[in-house]
Amino acid sequence: MDPSLSVSAAQRRIAHLDMDAFYASVELLRYPELRGLPVVIGGRNDTQPRTMPDGTRVFSRLRGYTGRGVITTSTYEARALGVFSAMGLMKAAQLAPAAILLPVDFTAYRQYSRLFKAAVASVASCIEDRGIDEIYIDLSDSEEDTLPLAQRIKDAVTGATGLSCSIGISPNKLLSKIASDLDKPNGLTIIGPGDLQRRIWPLPVGKVNGIGPKAQARLANLNIFTIAHLAAAPPDLLQQHFGLSYARWLIDVALGHDERRVVTFSEPKSISRETTFERDLHVQRDRAALSEVFVRLCSQLEADLRRKGYVGRTIGIKLRFNNFRTVTRDITLPAHTADAAQIHRAAGQCLKRISLDHKIRLLGVRISSLRTSSDDGTEALMLQEPRQLTLY
Repeated sequence: MDPSLSVSAAQRRIAHLDMDAFYASVELLRYPELRGLPVVIGGRNDTQPRTMPDGTRVFSRLRGYTGRGVITTSTYEARALGVFSAMGLMKAAQLAPAAILLPVDFTAYRQYSRLFKAAVASVASCIEDRGIDEIYIDLSDSEEDTLPLAQRIKDAVTGATGLSCSIGISPNKLLSKIASDLDKPNGLTIIGPGDLQRRIWPLPVGKVNGIGPKAQARLANLNIFTIAHLAAAPPDLLQQHFGLSYARWLIDVALGHDERRVVTFSEPKSISRETTFERDLHVQRDRAALSEVFVRLCSQLEADLRRKGYVGRTIGIKLRFNNFRTVTRDITLPAHTADAAQIHRAAGQCLKRISLDHKIRLLGVRISSLRTSSDDGTEALMLQEPRQLTLY
């Protein structure tokens, strides 16, 4: 038994399942001729493939792309060329000009997300939803051996979706999330006795979820580059540079300690919608375009709330200007709502509290102070109000 893991922790079997290049893999089901090629997801609708009279499809390429779009995801072939998610498409075009460029299709991705989660639920019931393409699974109560059980889950996902996933299994969430990334794609990695030192400690500290770029830079200044370095670091040194709470967490991370449970249900704290514009928009000259996007975001937020069964009271606005300054404002309503007109009106009041002295790069709307929607008639009354929406 790994000395860093307690007996009680070792009895747990927590799996982290991560779909492989999820959005790109869904697109490859639709366009199988692109398998093995560098493909980038993140284009505008005008990057939709064109079908020629003979039935062949012509795809857009990264070369010549202009705009400020960012990569949502990419295939492993594109990643080998240095093209990764969150990278600007124009920068990616310099690295991989011949890569295929496809627009995002969130409707399809959500459908495949539902399919793979239902497939997992048919094998194991204790599931924590962590987003569109990843989940945690508590396998502790199963009498089946770990390897065949994990393979059954992988087979169920592939059978339901035609897609592959990678699974990491360990006594806790921390190690399982790291493990699921070690043997991608289509990996199955079990962290057992001795594997903490053998497989986890040699990894860079950035592989730990929760150690971001800023923390990595500060650790590097202390000559801490790997998880093994972190495990060997004096606790007082970590406390001096990171504070007591974060230092304690870093020590736990290095020793593979994590007592978090798999949570099968949790209430969301907020729901938001935002968009980054292809070009910076001027408040006056581009007023019509801004108004259209503002209305759409509020309508999408209403749809999200109604689909999930929530209403909220605190409405917020988020703006990022062309100088990259980000500003947020919020206001709390006297009553909960899920209505786009109410959200729009409150967000407009927030907007008036911001000095619009630069072009706008990003616009977002957020609602928090959530509770489940009720049948007290409040929402029905709100829906009877006028719904003529404008920028302000």
